[in-house]
Amino acid sequence: MAVDGKSTPVTDNAAESRFELQVEGRTAVLEYVRRGDAVVYVHTGVPPELEGRGIGGQLAKFALDDARTRGLKVVARCPYVAAYIERHPEYADLLASAS
Repeated sequence: MAVDGKSTPVTDNAAESRFELQVEGRTAVLEYVRRGDAVVYVHTGVPPELEGRGIGGQLAKFALDDARTRGLKVVARCPYVAAYIERHPEYADLLASAS
């Protein structure tokens, strides 16, 4: 992922159940819970000084692409991820059916 023109990789910190993006010594995160063939995205957190730079979107895109690669359905409990999917309908097929 590129932040301000620099390549910054999103990493999966499985031990903490979150995706992480390091920017300027700060850590933005997207927390998840894996449940069988689904992943629940529960919270996206971006430090205030990094807001407005597309970092949350990079985390959401990475997480959704990861779910697709792994063949997982998505439960978007995180309002940010839910809104991201609404803005990017190419990910709507990942959503788990309401039960």
